[in-house]
Amino acid sequence: MAATVKPIEDRRLLGIGMMLGAYLCYTIIDSCAKLMTQAGLPTMEVVFVRYAGQFILVLAFFLPQRGIQTLTATRNLKVEVARGLCLLGSTVTNFLALTFLPLTVTSAISFTMPLILCALSIPMLGETVGWRRWAAIGVGFLGVLVIVQPGTEAFHPAVVLSLITALFSALYNLLTRKLAGVDSTTTQQFWAAAVATVCIAPFSLGEWVWPQDPVTWSLFVGIGAAALVGHLLVTTAHRFAAASVLAPFGYLHIIFMTAASWLIFNQPPDVWIFVGAPIVIGSGLYIWLRERQLSKSVITDVAVQD
Repeated sequence: MAATVKPIEDRRLLGIGMMLGAYLCYTIIDSCAKLMTQAGLPTMEVVFVRYAGQFILVLAFFLPQRGIQTLTATRNLKVEVARGLCLLGSTVTNFLALTFLPLTVTSAISFTMPLILCALSIPMLGETVGWRRWAAIGVGFLGVLVIVQPGTEAFHPAVVLSLITALFSALYNLLTRKLAGVDSTTTQQFWAAAVATVCIAPFSLGEWVWPQDPVTWSLFVGIGAAALVGHLLVTTAHRFAAASVLAPFGYLHIIFMTAASWLIFNQPPDVWIFVGAPIVIGSGLYIWLRERQLSKSVITDVAVQD
């Protein structure tokens, strides 16, 4: 029997808040991954640990409450598997890019994802994106270009990996939206972690390297826990707001990534971060204000009809 699935609700501000919490978790994931590769662990092993840890935590937290049949029951297995593969693809390409690029660069490049997402959400989800949001996203993209500075060392070949990450992430978000109100968040967590763990295992177990210190061991646990919390927030957020509404707020992720890059890896942002970041943040804040205005308009129209 499938788990009880909560319906889609129009609570945009709550969805946006959850996405910001998820981006904090994603920063923890990337930081753990970079630290683990710097400690000498193969990238594919790090990917496996990230998903195996999440998978174990999903089973530990939810299997006793729901049972295996309820936890695995899905109304759309094909979408669940495709979503898990897109998530795995984004993680593999991102972790590979992190071995060559600073967190600030990978995060800046990842902000092309909302543009891809908005373009794909029209044919795949039938959503409507107004010209104001398109304009705000375009301004945000210009801010990203300021940060990346075309023609500089930021355009390492690994930049292509980050662009592929953005594509996979956009597809993952679209498929998450398709599953909102269809499968429960715990079921989505199970399939995402299970698909990724099974698919990456053959590529990771052959060159396994055990951690050599307590810090690296703690990263094993931390990366899985951050992944579980982050993706629970994402799947729930997509039940409260459309993908095209949530996407622009990914720009604020750069604040978390810049702080981690500076404080953990001693890679402070250059001057262009301080020039481009306000442009990016201003774009996200405008979208937030626009959504508040649209929400008030809907409430007003309902009140008039009543």
